[in-house]
Amino acid sequence: MKKRFIAVIVLLSAFQACKNETRVSEDVSAIQLNLEVLRFDKEFAESKPEDIPGLKQKYPYLFPKQYSDSVWIAKLEDTLQIELFSEVNSAFPNFEKETTDLELLFKHALYYFPNYKAPKVITVISDVDYTNRVILADTLLLIGLDNYLGKDHRFYGGIEKYLAAGLDKDFLTSDVASAFGKTVIQLPSDRTFLAQMMYYGKELYLKDKLMPLATDAQKIGYTPEELEWAQVNEEQIWRYFIDRELLYSTDNMLAPRFLDPAPFSKFRLELDNESPGRLGRYMGWQIVRAFMDKNNIKLNQLLNLPADEIFKKSYYKPKK
Repeated sequence: MKKRFIAVIVLLSAFQACKNETRVSEDVSAIQLNLEVLRFDKEFAESKPEDIPGLKQKYPYLFPKQYSDSVWIAKLEDTLQIELFSEVNSAFPNFEKETTDLELLFKHALYYFPNYKAPKVITVISDVDYTNRVILADTLLLIGLDNYLGKDHRFYGGIEKYLAAGLDKDFLTSDVASAFGKTVIQLPSDRTFLAQMMYYGKELYLKDKLMPLATDAQKIGYTPEELEWAQVNEEQIWRYFIDRELLYSTDNMLAPRFLDPAPFSKFRLELDNESPGRLGRYMGWQIVRAFMDKNNIKLNQLLNLPADEIFKKSYYKPKK
């Protein structure tokens, strides 16, 4: 009888969650948003020297005043720049799918953060500045399209493979969501491993809400195989963190071992080479998900909660 009662509760909870998701989807669809997207990369590459003054007037934030027109004219004629544009134009002959994905992302942002103003999107060529491939500054979103040509592109030959793996258009919207997350999630005030895990857990949970159609692999920047490894080994990862009392540690080396981009996580065990990097972020994500499953609070409230409160009220148990 007790098992039957629990099963009914679980089914009712699942039904309510599905009902809530449907309501959110309907409300998001009703939001009016005409996202402005400007292909500066195309405009610049197809310009002539006499067009430079007009471009400077239209995009003043992309032309630092200390550089004369001769610098930009030389750039127009530079063979490497021409090749960069050719490759970008081949990968992004239009920006329709990306625009649709970004509009959906920002509609969800407006749903959860009604006072937010969607930015103007400017696509650029950044000379493969992959550490700054997305820049969100107030009302402007700059996207360096030459950072999304695919992990095996020849332009990325000198980049570490684990970094090049993220240089694919499949991760473009996710990168934008990360940039948005930095504007609404405060950096942790303490230095514990748990606080840092929860920071990234909040960011990834935010992606759950802003990118409901994306895969978990896209949200965290894993391959499907890496995500499966994390899921299969979740219990072992958690036991490792607990047995070594890492959660409240302030050891500075825990970030490069389990949070920062890396070819693999560093348990200092034989399984290291099999593991994906950033497993601390993955675990933080699962804890935040567990917390939100058990606590009826709004998204913006979650983002302001202390890490310790989230952890204790999550009653997190790893999947076996």
